Amino acid sequence: MAYFELHPIDPFRLDLTVWVLRRQAHNAMDVWNRGTYLRTWHYRGGLLTLRLWQSHGPSDPVLEGEIYEGPDDADAIAWAGARLNWILGLDRDRSSLYNALIVKDAGLAPLMDRYHGFSPPRFDSLYEGLINAVACQQLSLSVGITLLNRLCRLCAGDTGSTRSILPFPTPQRLLEQDPALLRDIGFSHPKIRSLRAVAQAALDGELNERVWHTQARDLIETRLVQLPGIGRWSAEYVLLRALGHLDVFPGDDVGGRKGLLHWLGAHATAVGYEDTLAHLKPWAPYGGMIYFFMLLRRLEQEGHIAIDKEKHPSDNTATDDVGARP
Repeated sequence: MAYFELHPIDPFRLDLTVWVLRRQAHNAMDVWNRGTYLRTWHYRGGLLTLRLWQSHGPSDPVLEGEIYEGPDDADAIAWAGARLNWILGLDRDRSSLYNALIVKDAGLAPLMDRYHGFSPPRFDSLYEGLINAVACQQLSLSVGITLLNRLCRLCAGDTGSTRSILPFPTPQRLLEQDPALLRDIGFSHPKIRSLRAVAQAALDGELNERVWHTQARDLIETRLVQLPGIGRWSAEYVLLRALGHLDVFPGDDVGGRKGLLHWLGAHATAVGYEDTLAHLKPWAPYGGMIYFFMLLRRLEQEGHIAIDKEKHPSDNTATDDVGARP
């Protein structure tokens, strides 16, 4: 067992960040249990599993962690720290981001104060983001996460549901699965084709997120939609959630759109893609942060995240399933 510490740029709250990453309580890939984040990866031909918790913060944040399964040498600790830094955005300058948003609209201050310390998370990889998008296309987010859990169990050979923290399947392991088995766990034939195309692209080294995320948005979208089954919603979802492009609010995202309109109030009645983007113009280029704030409101309403009720009385928010598709 190896102990380590991480020191995010302040302000930072691990709980808010992890819940936006996991989205649903039954997510078995990014697990939150009693104040602790748990994650398992494939590493060196085996598994590496860690727990991470916050011991100070959000103003002076310290994260403490333990690798309790798999290699625990200095290389493994450094590797895990780099993965967590990417996923949780530990080195992101949140104060500058918040200040930029307030300059755009001082009316956002209550939301930023309410969710002080939230860091926009990213999926572990571009490959993982694309697989998430394919699973959730044209389905509720709850069903999409269920499909992902099943896929992880199938690829891990864990049909008996013995693990509570599931490693995301490697591209090679996904490609090894019989398409009939993928169909049996709920994936349609078009989704199976997309899953396999994404896995093959990742295996061929074509999906390096460190390279992709520095490219221009238009170029990334053009490249993404060339993959089978990846349309506008999937491309925008991946831009925001896998590559960290905070200028992107997935305009076709039904749950995100409903959450936005509910927050804006009775005067916001348009529901089309272009109308949604028009509502977001006052906060450009930070539409992705508005998307995440809407998700945080839903997670708070569902009781997954704790907010100081004396400092922040309930705003009676009740948003739909952020992440759902038409």
